[in-house]
Amino acid sequence: MKKSLSLRIRGTVQGVGFRPWIYRLANQLHLKGFVRNTSQGAAIQVEGSKEEVDKFVHKIRTEPPKNCVITQCQQNDCLPQGFQQFQILASQRTEANEALVLPDIAACPECLREIFDPNDRRFLYPFTNCTHCGPRYSIIEALPYDRKNTSMKKFGMCPECRQEYGDPSDRRFHAQPNACPVCGPRLSLWDDRGRAVATAAESLPVASDLIKRGLIMAVKALGGFYLMADAANDDVLAELRRRKARPSKPLAVMMPDLSMISQYCLVSHEEALQLKSPQAPIVLLRTKNKGLKVSGLVAPENPYLGCMLPAMPLMHILSRMTNRPVVATSGNLSEEPICIDNSEALVRLSGIADFFLIHDRPIVRHVDDSIAQIVDNKPMLLRRARGWAPLPVAIRKDCDGILAVGGHQKNSIALGVGDNAVISQHIGDLDNSVSSQAFERTIAGLKSIYDAPIKMVVCDKHPDYTSSQWAHDFKKGTASFSEASLLEIQHHHAHVASVMAEQGIPGQVLGICWDGSGYGDDSTIWGGEFLLTEGVDYQRFGHLCTFALPGGESAVREPRRSALGLLFQLCGGHWEEYKDLPSVLAFKEKELAIIQQMIKKGINTPKTSSMGRLFDGVASLAGLCQQASFEGQAAMALEFQATQEEVNTYAFQLLKSSPGWLVDWSGIIKGVIADIREDKSPALISTRFHQTLVEIIVDIARAAGLPDTVLSGGCFQNRWLLEHAVRRLRQEGFQPHWPIQAPVNDGGISLGQIFIAAGRNTRGKK
Repeated sequence: MKKSLSLRIRGTVQGVGFRPWIYRLANQLHLKGFVRNTSQGAAIQVEGSKEEVDKFVHKIRTEPPKNCVITQCQQNDCLPQGFQQFQILASQRTEANEALVLPDIAACPECLREIFDPNDRRFLYPFTNCTHCGPRYSIIEALPYDRKNTSMKKFGMCPECRQEYGDPSDRRFHAQPNACPVCGPRLSLWDDRGRAVATAAESLPVASDLIKRGLIMAVKALGGFYLMADAANDDVLAELRRRKARPSKPLAVMMPDLSMISQYCLVSHEEALQLKSPQAPIVLLRTKNKGLKVSGLVAPENPYLGCMLPAMPLMHILSRMTNRPVVATSGNLSEEPICIDNSEALVRLSGIADFFLIHDRPIVRHVDDSIAQIVDNKPMLLRRARGWAPLPVAIRKDCDGILAVGGHQKNSIALGVGDNAVISQHIGDLDNSVSSQAFERTIAGLKSIYDAPIKMVVCDKHPDYTSSQWAHDFKKGTASFSEASLLEIQHHHAHVASVMAEQGIPGQVLGICWDGSGYGDDSTIWGGEFLLTEGVDYQRFGHLCTFALPGGESAVREPRRSALGLLFQLCGGHWEEYKDLPSVLAFKEKELAIIQQMIKKGINTPKTSSMGRLFDGVASLAGLCQQASFEGQAAMALEFQATQEEVNTYAFQLLKSSPGWLVDWSGIIKGVIADIREDKSPALISTRFHQTLVEIIVDIARAAGLPDTVLSGGCFQNRWLLEHAVRRLRQEGFQPHWPIQAPVNDGGISLGQIFIAAGRNTRGKK
């Protein structure tokens, strides 16, 4: 019995070798027909015996190729066409672009074997790739994913590469970025004035030698430039920090293989899997107390080291030649997006890099390294970029044409395509014009790829966020989406919704959202929130009692100011009672007097319920950090002091309020002060503080009485806090949830925004 079938496949089916795999499968089963890329994904038509056609469909659904994720497989009977063979046809552009773009994928084992085989024609060729690996998102300009729609279009394939591309039995059959030393991109090594020092294959050993000699190398990788330097050289790292204006924020380290990483760090099975995964993120690993150590300037006063393995062949070759831990930090000034263009890098990194290892393949969009840590034996993203972006999250709601522009810090955007939220790469903090331009380019880039008509723009309620101001501009006709509607979403509601979206949590949850700040419905600064959340609706069930934040934004950079705000609440500004404490000693008498007047008169002193600022205040009181050079520095210093020891918690009260509860932290601060005056160690203070927060979470969960509890917000980047909260909630019979696919920090805000907007749209239509 004969059967003829048409299939429409959606998901990540372009750039993963899907068409070649379909071609081979159809021929194995003696089927005729075709497969082609479309703007929605892939289209297939097959004819043959019913048994073989059914087997063909079953294998597509159950055994797709590596890196392929099928989100939808529609099949329909159709009239037979009398095909004589099975073919891969030219791509077809249709009305709406809905095909999902694959992220850049780390070099596969087969390609690595080739580049380190002296007898292979791609020996030490730094741009080797195949259908299983290589650049995707960083080179694509438009859909469908064909070479002519990528930055590889300028490189014509040589006869040997063309033969591989057209051979169904070859791993590079229809590999769009396929290249070799004869026809592909080439390296060049420049000095800091842009003069060529070495070219092509000669560049790598010279660059490696310069790094080993203590010089700073700017290296153009997959999604942008690294700044690379010997991780054991104190002098060069001190100079790198000075030039980059990054005094103490941790730097990432690249090593050639897992065995070297294991010499420096403890590596669990789950952490090893992440390091070696196709995403190849930076993984936060606990350093070993004994044995080899990198310079203390890599991650000052930090028990963790951000380690990664090379992702692209260029980095594999350079890393092996250098054969030591090498700092590989973003090629930018502090808080700016990474450079992607050779000329741009020469200008923006002038005065930072001594030499530039560049190549001539254009990078279409910047893509940083992703950052992950293992929590509860599962990977948790702290930065979602290379390897993950722009993979979508299926939110099970029609979100087509919704653009969510995220928050202000750790910004990402999300675009609705059908019922998928396509999340951009990490963009960063929108504090300067360079970052704002990157934000706008990312919006334009995703809109261009999907040719998407924007029906709604969603932003944070905070009026001063760059992303929110951009969203409001379209109403004035200054942006390109003037026909779209605008929706504002409360910051912490979006945090909770992002977890509900990615994990498909139905019904009502208790959302525990702790972070540095978010604009509240009452126009105050929220940040220690308990939200009863059901889909698109929420109510504030509880929060930290508020305290003064003298200096506003200045308090973020000076934890000692948060401490004074807490102390003022206790004593009304009579600092004499507390003049022995590190936080008070950190100020001059005149400064204390000014701050006292600021708080009393409410001058530049907003009220806040922020858990992030409570962390800052306790870190300051404990003498761990008075002034911070990067966000979260004080909270990290406090976290790293915490131990696994069983301790008594500090006193706290839950005060009944309408409609929920207030968390009175005064007992906590009094307990911290008592421990300081009794010369208790920072480790004990930190452990007691952390354990107290966990018990607050459990008590509020009991009061809410809901089975599902969501933990989100930047404070839950704290591994100790998250793991212990999860454990205690489970012990009490609750089901805790936290982000896996999107960052727990503000990098996940855009996903929550699009989820809420889609839900409100659906409700409005009903």
